[in-house]
This record gives sequence, structure tokens and C-alpha cells, in this order.
Amino acid sequence: MTSSNGSIINRNVLMLNQNYEPLTVCSARRAIVLLFQGKAEMIETANGLQIHTVSTSYDLPSIVRLWQYRRVPFKRIMLTRKNVITRDARRCQYCSTSKGPMTVDHVIPKTNNGSDSWENMVCACVKCNNKKGNRTPEQAGMKLLKKPTRPSHIQFIQRYVGVSDHRWRQYLFMD
Repeated sequence: MTSSNGSIINRNVLMLNQNYEPLTVCSARRAIVLLFQGKAEMIETANGLQIHTVSTSYDLPSIVRLWQYRRVPFKRIMLTRKNVITRDARRCQYCSTSKGPMTVDHVIPKTNNGSDSWENMVCACVKCNNKKGNRTPEQAGMKLLKKPTRPSHIQFIQRYVGVSDHRWRQYLFMD
């Protein structure tokens, strides 16, 4: 399969389970293989984009659905500095700025038995992180904008991968 633009085959495709539950985002190449193997059906095309073989053209998928239900274990998003900052939309959870370098702050400091967890780590600007220091927000007279939580895999697709096609929104519970 060839295309005029080599990256077209690497476009994101939303993969749904047999019951229309979002499973993951895969490459168009992977989605096309599933279609040709008869393991998936195309739900939406990628707005007129096509891939070409020597003799035929095929619509590029935007959303595919598996024919058979796949039981998927609970998907855990890895706790990393980058993912905490991304979860918080690169916005300081104390002053709401998105300017300047961002760091990760432990709401309850590790010296006070605070853990490395989604519920205890937030994005913070350097100024707020230094102001808070090795204290709790209450001790530092600061307030969190929102309580930190563990993101779900659907939130991961919504926020981290992004919605590259507006037709994904209904499947990602965004409408």
C-alpha cells in the first residue's frame, strides 16, 4: 500500500470494541490490517483520504469496530511526571498559570508520608512549588484548584492522544 504522503498510514484511528466501547487509538496501518483480516468493520472514514495499491484505492478509516468482543483488563495509565503535567493540562494547580516551566508537586510531602500517586501529585509552577515548600497546601496557605485523581483510559484518549476527528467525540463521551 502506498500513498502520496507516507504519514497517512500512521494517522490515528479510534478502535472500538464490539459493544462500541472505546478500546484504544491505533495507526491506520493496524486498522487496515484488521479490516482486511475480517476482524473489524469500518464505522467512519477519514474524510476522503485514501490509500492506493497498484490496482485499487481504499478509504482510510477514522473509526473501526471489532467484530468480536475483547475482554480487556483494567487499563492503567503510568504515573510519570509527563503524564501528571499532561493530566493537569500543563496548568499550575495552585495559581492556574500555564506560563513558564512546570514541575510536579506532592500535595502531602513525602517527608509527611505522602505517596507517589495520582491522588497526591499535581502540576505546579516553580514559583508555587517553592512557595509551598515542604508543607501541605493548608500549612502554606494555598488551595488546590481541583482534587487530583487517577485518569481513566478514556480520559487518556481524550486529553493525551487528542481527538483528531470530531466524529470520535460521541464514542469518547464528549458530546
